[in-house]
Amino acid sequence: MIVVANTLDLVDDGVIDAAAAQEIQMRARSIMVSLAINAVLCFGILATTGGLIFWLADALSVAVVGSGLLAAGLLVLARSGVLYAMFGNAAALIGAGMLIGGAGLELTGRYPDMAGWLMIPGGAFVAGVAGLALVRTGLTTRFVQGAILLMGLALHLWGIGFAMDLGEIAGWPKAAFFLYASIVIAAAGWLTDVRLVSALALVPFAQVLDTGTSYFHAAYVFYSPESTLSILQMIVLMVGITVWMRGKSQRTARHGAIVRMMAFIVANMCALVGSLWGDRVGQTVWGPGPWYRSADWATRETYETARAAYLESSLFISENVYTVLWALVLIGVIAWAAHRNQRGLFNGAMTFVGIHAYTQMFETFGDEPLAYVLGGLAAIPLAWGMWRLNQHWVTQKEKA
Repeated sequence: MIVVANTLDLVDDGVIDAAAAQEIQMRARSIMVSLAINAVLCFGILATTGGLIFWLADALSVAVVGSGLLAAGLLVLARSGVLYAMFGNAAALIGAGMLIGGAGLELTGRYPDMAGWLMIPGGAFVAGVAGLALVRTGLTTRFVQGAILLMGLALHLWGIGFAMDLGEIAGWPKAAFFLYASIVIAAAGWLTDVRLVSALALVPFAQVLDTGTSYFHAAYVFYSPESTLSILQMIVLMVGITVWMRGKSQRTARHGAIVRMMAFIVANMCALVGSLWGDRVGQTVWGPGPWYRSADWATRETYETARAAYLESSLFISENVYTVLWALVLIGVIAWAAHRNQRGLFNGAMTFVGIHAYTQMFETFGDEPLAYVLGGLAAIPLAWGMWRLNQHWVTQKEKA
């Protein structure tokens, strides 16, 4: 279990000796250095692969160069030692990426009608072969096998998404695809033991209810058309992961924790949206939708009639209710995370407390100084209560 502790204090208190403290510090440093090296290496591989595909801009050239790099990389890995393994890994993955990525671009660009139906089984086959090699080991390095597995899955999911987009498929099949993609990505993250991949599973999972992002000039936007339902979706996921993680291996627990942390972040972003504009629950799921679309309605009058009827009977949660409930939940999460030594959730909750306070200062309570007085006075006994509760928990543990 990875925890944060001050080794100097542990030595001063006689819990560990100086040699143990030095060993802990060296291992922590080694982990950080490995993360930095892998991050730089992965960036270099991705940038080079994409650059070569678009620079060559010819299917035959991409295939020839990619095959050559893949063969050269595998040769280096087979014949050289540890010293040059990084170059072999990089060459093999750049070559594999050019072949897989180039094939996807060629199919979608020149043969769109059949692209998806070729990419779906093709990507699954590549992922299956790489996954089998990863489990059985021996074909090449674990780094290469895991990366090719991810490339194959990317081609597979890309093919499904492309086919659905070409066929203008929406509604529950689209939501089912996003759910399938999140499960596949989470499984791939666990199999390759890369928590960044596991964290990415939250992207399609959030899109089941159309929560996502958008970019335009000088702005990056987070949007959540169903704030309440998305928050409930993330809460169910977080609770499920917390229960499921009990008794699991350290590796499985690490991946569960990162997915839970991402769900917590998405839930708080949805709460931020709700605290600014409120939420008309279900408007985009079972309601007529917030905007008129000619493809869905015979006339605008029909849409307006249906929307007016829905607004009269639907549940609306105001931004003020969201603001108060979000603050209370964050306080509860901070207390629970501190007691259970869940530093990721604690840091995340503290971050969103700052975002919440900053947002509401200018949006809601900028000209209401009494609100700060009441909030501050309420926080003092709340802090005292948290302190007393922690003392009670510590006492009970000592007795046990």
